[in-house]
Amino acid sequence: MTARELSVPGAWEITPKLHGDARGLFFEWFTEAGFTEMTGHRFDVRQANCSVSAAGVLRGVHFAEVPPSQAKYVTCVRGAVLDVVVDIRVGSPTFGQWDSVLLDDQTRRSVYLSEGLGHAFLALQDDSTVMYLCSAPYAPEREHTILATDFGIDWPIEGEPVLSERDAAAPTLEQVRTAGLLPTWDQARAFVDELRARARHQPEPVAAGAPVRPPVVRRTEWQPGSR
Repeated sequence: MTARELSVPGAWEITPKLHGDARGLFFEWFTEAGFTEMTGHRFDVRQANCSVSAAGVLRGVHFAEVPPSQAKYVTCVRGAVLDVVVDIRVGSPTFGQWDSVLLDDQTRRSVYLSEGLGHAFLALQDDSTVMYLCSAPYAPEREHTILATDFGIDWPIEGEPVLSERDAAAPTLEQVRTAGLLPTWDQARAFVDELRARARHQPEPVAAGAPVRPPVVRRTEWQPGSR
């Protein structure tokens, strides 16, 4: 797989190598070794989510407080979505800017967004199914939403998108900033730097195709009266 960093620092587009034949298709959409090479740290999965959306459904912009926030590794296994990453880190050189990637069941691309970034996606087809790995479990008291139409994003849709009541009533970026809820550039960088420092003291992840030593099995003889 290949990785390309987006115009928002801390976000990447990942393109897998597809292996297809008469039976169908196989590909790796996540590898620990590839992820570590891309980001400089590991991705400890704490939760995996699945979202199914009708065409025109817009979810986001969502974010979580730092620390620990919630990094996401996102892919679309059915249909197509426009996946958007928004820089909401106060003090960032790209604060308020966004980038997007088309995720679909043809290219099989993924997007990774690190801690402190905002996330949204628009479903382009019915039953668009998005799977994402999360670095932290859902914590409603630390989760927030920003009005998705506040960033000048060119959503490819005719008419109005379908939003949840919560997303439709979300405050603007400036309102969330005034409330003191946005992460800062320094907070996000410090958190990621800590992850990288921790990774330097951990064993290297096993690369794809590398031989794996079988576990040592020790046999213990059972003795009468033992438990």
